[in-house]
Amino acid sequence: MNVDLMRKVDYYAGVPLCFLSTFLVKLSHLFSAPVRPQRVLLVELSEMGSAIIVDPAMQKLKNAGKAELFFVIFDKNKPSLKLLNSVADENIFTIRESGIVPLAVDTLKFFWWCRQRRIDSVIDLELFSRYSALLTGLSGAVNRVGFHAFHNEGLYRGAMLTHKVSYNPHQHIARSFIALVNALLSDKPEVPYSKTLISDEEIKLRQVSVSAEQKAAMLARIREDYAGFDAAKQQVVLINPNASELLPQRRWMKDRYAELMRRIVAYSPSAVVVITGAPAERAEAEVLRGQVGSERCVNFAGRVKFTELPALYSVSQLMVTNDSGPGHFSSVTALPTFVLFGPETPALYGSLGNSTPIYAGLACSPCVSASNHRKTACSDNVCLQAITVDRVFSTIQPLLQA
Repeated sequence: MNVDLMRKVDYYAGVPLCFLSTFLVKLSHLFSAPVRPQRVLLVELSEMGSAIIVDPAMQKLKNAGKAELFFVIFDKNKPSLKLLNSVADENIFTIRESGIVPLAVDTLKFFWWCRQRRIDSVIDLELFSRYSALLTGLSGAVNRVGFHAFHNEGLYRGAMLTHKVSYNPHQHIARSFIALVNALLSDKPEVPYSKTLISDEEIKLRQVSVSAEQKAAMLARIREDYAGFDAAKQQVVLINPNASELLPQRRWMKDRYAELMRRIVAYSPSAVVVITGAPAERAEAEVLRGQVGSERCVNFAGRVKFTELPALYSVSQLMVTNDSGPGHFSSVTALPTFVLFGPETPALYGSLGNSTPIYAGLACSPCVSASNHRKTACSDNVCLQAITVDRVFSTIQPLLQA
């Protein structure tokens, strides 16, 4: 199911379903009372990066709340939960979004799955999705936490929540996720939740451990694609030129990526440029590799399993990427990552790792938000066109060995 169709279904079916379901939820609420959260389900469906950003909130649930964690996510995004392994595999429920029928079937299965596992609390991490509101409200959980519109217009999701949190569009989303947890763990009711101070320490991300054997295996794989690679003398520079279909306006121009890579190999004789991407992006990456015209440019798209990404990041010098998943995946390592932002802002969605945002900051940016379901009218991403190759190269140049 494409993104626009999902948005239409969420609106035209979601609004009336939320209205009707509100009566069922309110009726069931008459026969239930708040309980101490012990088995907590988190709902984050569509963004792989958010599955990384939410990890500090999940750690707070486990450490401060002593809760067992469960998670529901779209099937294609499940691998993002495996980088930090905060949720046991048997506690993850996946929903197929490949069509309306699979979506409906898996939704019904989900409601039964929640009751089988005696889920007592649900935290809806989505920003005003009606579908996630229905999953939350009809889950059977006693405690239901999520973002509520209050007096904002156009964000109706019914009355599915017991803990209504005011969404703050002026703070990083990691802090907003912590606010949801604070609401669930609060010992007194508030309107709105959550009147708490969230420190920088609370949103620090855990780092993964990569063994020497894993690093050696990754270096050997790079050598398979570039026989002249010498890990002792050369540095790996990662380039991720792709972004998800959810917001194609986030993509920097391919010709600029090609020019950037040509400059890197010309400036640094020790640099080996490795183009990353999914298996479906391999043909596109091959075109870019050909445009660079250097044996020190390697097409690595589809060559690494998702769980092997930390090893790749651990043997690399730096990465340049669009504002997409890899900018967050690399944050579980110490890799210096340079992220090109356009229709979104690093103030809300910047990586929690060793990341440097590159952002033009035009008057129209950011043009996507929670209130427009990340649907922009823009078809001419000047916000990314304004970021020149000169600017990106000069930003990463201090990390390149001349």
